[in-house]
Amino acid sequence: MPTRHLLLAVAVTATLPMNLNSQQPDMGRRSTVYAPRNVAATSQPLATAAALEVMQLGGNAIDGAVAAAAVLNVTEPHMTGMGGDAFSIVWWAETGELFGIDASGRSGSGMTVETLRARGHDRVPGSGPEAVTVPGAVSGWHALVERFGKLTLGEVLQPAIRIASEGFPVTPVIARQWAGATEKLARDEGARATYLVDGERAPRAGEWHTNPDIARSFQRIADEGPGVLYGGSLGRELVDGLAELGGFLTLEDLATHQPRWVEPLSTDFRGYTVWELPPAGQGIAALEMLELLEPMDLAGMGHNSADYLHHLIEVKKLAFADLHRYVSDADHMEIDPMSLLNPSYIDARRALIDPRVAADRVNPGRAVTDSETIYLSVADSDGNMVSFINSVFSGFGSGVVIPGLGFALQNRGAGFVFDDGHPNQVAPRKRPFHTIIPGFVTQDGEPLMAFGLMGGSMQPQGHTQLLLNMLVFGMDPQEAVDAARFRHLSGTRVAIERISDEVAADLEARGHELADWRRTDFGGAQVILRLEKGWAAASEPRKDGHAAGN
Repeated sequence: MPTRHLLLAVAVTATLPMNLNSQQPDMGRRSTVYAPRNVAATSQPLATAAALEVMQLGGNAIDGAVAAAAVLNVTEPHMTGMGGDAFSIVWWAETGELFGIDASGRSGSGMTVETLRARGHDRVPGSGPEAVTVPGAVSGWHALVERFGKLTLGEVLQPAIRIASEGFPVTPVIARQWAGATEKLARDEGARATYLVDGERAPRAGEWHTNPDIARSFQRIADEGPGVLYGGSLGRELVDGLAELGGFLTLEDLATHQPRWVEPLSTDFRGYTVWELPPAGQGIAALEMLELLEPMDLAGMGHNSADYLHHLIEVKKLAFADLHRYVSDADHMEIDPMSLLNPSYIDARRALIDPRVAADRVNPGRAVTDSETIYLSVADSDGNMVSFINSVFSGFGSGVVIPGLGFALQNRGAGFVFDDGHPNQVAPRKRPFHTIIPGFVTQDGEPLMAFGLMGGSMQPQGHTQLLLNMLVFGMDPQEAVDAARFRHLSGTRVAIERISDEVAADLEARGHELADWRRTDFGGAQVILRLEKGWAAASEPRKDGHAAGN
């Protein structure tokens, strides 16, 4: 679908006459947001406001994205923060180039298979100090602002410092998810003091919450720069606190950490170029899914028909089998990730799909987990666009908060495996397999869309569904975000939102086992689409956030 048709569809959808007195079936549906100059889409309103505030004060989209990420550390702390990692794709309008940054941290010097086994583990624990890896997010924030921003990191952090100090009312979806982590938080002294009211319960929707500890940590970074965390006094407090609990990080691990500027990977899909970041992230799986789907008559199948869903689910299984076998820290991969997109390899994988039978076990080809994350998009009047994702992995990450610091440390070490010979085997100072991925779309070398969909293994399958909604079915950004999704879980188990009994029966006849979709997380998306003049943006209705512009 050419860009002019996509943009026309967006414009027409927004200007259709509507009788506001009638009972429209979509009366509760959000509208796509249109903005003439600057725009932001995040998962929490205060973060969206912070991005716009920073841009109004002279910053650009890069400054706004980092400001929003920092605010989300305060307002959505179970999902994200400076105790985690960050990745971003930036369209830099001045030169007309895409840049990628991987601000993920490595395992600690003391993290070995032997040490973990000696402690009685047969895998890296899913929580606790042993799962903590170097928190890379702040290094990425600083690198982005230093290279592309108009403001200093200290200036960009001011909204987060203010909100953490003065407090804010907790929003409903976040309050519910926060409450679900109560037992985990209660097990750690720092987490209990920081995130539980009177050390006993999570804050309720609308209840005021402050975090003076994280305000002080942010202020130290604002005053002294990121070095205060990466080898300085803040890092020393973090390492010493972890050591008392049995963690593996050293001050040298923090001091030697550096974010990586990386070249995004891409594939062409029906006249568009879709971009993802290279491993250790799982973006290659989204690209493989698109390659597998390229020749199929998806529009002819019909959106979310049984045929359509069956083929997408089967494609997901093939891509993820390859993902889990081959993807790891780029320094340890056995293959070039682009070999998974080789046409002959893709053809051979596609030939394994049975149009009438769901595959149970799918093996990887012969090539030449749950996550808590935020995703946000920001664009500015100069034409810069940012696709940004930041995560602590599981809810509140490791569940460890060093007393006085005010932020949860990620449990990204749980992404390693113990298997001998596997490229993602746990080892010292190594990046684990990563789930979080930002996405971007260009056409004919020009920027079109910054997009992402958070949620662990949901991300590549969510990226694919979101793109097909817009690029194949012509949905406007908010329609594409709102549309019902599937999430393949394991084997033949899959959860699918809001399908008819007829479609469900057809899928079950093909061997799909339908899980209760009401108990499934289908991720959270944000989208910014470039128009001929201005922007169109959408935000996830399954979350608390919104899109806004000026």
